Amino acid sequence: MIRVEDLHKSFGSLQVLKGVSETISKGEVVSIIGPSGGGKSTFLRCLNLLETPTSGRIYFEGTDITDKSVDINLHRQKMGMVFQHFNVFNNLTVGKNVTLAPVLLGKKSQKEADEMAAELLARVGLQEKADQYPKKLSGGQKQRLAIVRALAMEPDVMLFDEPTSALDPEMVGEVLQVIKSLVKTGMTTVIVTHEMGFAKEVSDRVFFMDGGIIAEKGSPDQVFNHPSNPRTKEFLSKVLY
Repeated sequence: MIRVEDLHKSFGSLQVLKGVSETISKGEVVSIIGPSGGGKSTFLRCLNLLETPTSGRIYFEGTDITDKSVDINLHRQKMGMVFQHFNVFNNLTVGKNVTLAPVLLGKKSQKEADEMAAELLARVGLQEKADQYPKKLSGGQKQRLAIVRALAMEPDVMLFDEPTSALDPEMVGEVLQVIKSLVKTGMTTVIVTHEMGFAKEVSDRVFFMDGGIIAEKGSPDQVFNHPSNPRTKEFLSKVLY
């Protein structure tokens, strides 16, 4: 579904990605772990060209989306993205936050969008908040709303960039629970996370990124319990208690 070939990304003289090549299959759940500054979020943001690669190719569902002639916005509609900070519209009700894009882009009528919003909000326990404004929501509820907003576009893949790192500890679980239920539906998912137990539980594969490369990859058992790279071992020794 996603194929990355020799991906490089620099910010001025700072080289953040140093030749990453990888394939992510349909229905696969991939967690990306590693130290800050290792290139995790930059790699994720390159997948839908929120960051433009310095060089390399990214193929999404067979299309080279790094080709300048490709309408990236059409492909972004199939790639849901959830960030650290809750990207919700505070001036719109919870329900309108969900229905706005599908209606504006002509994917759904208002009636269809309203029905879908009710169903999605119920899935994440926000059905009673549909007529409220986001300022009345907790951080965890805002992040669940952000996930629903992304799902309302009926994407083929979901990208999560540290979706729990801005949350109070007691709210982390409720957001992780929503992501767990999502991956059980077979949604292709790529998640940058510091939640090691979660990555171990839900992932088909884990990438350990450090120094702008994928330094180690494999099943959760392989990466967490039998890492071969000394850098992976060192990192996990500091974050696993």
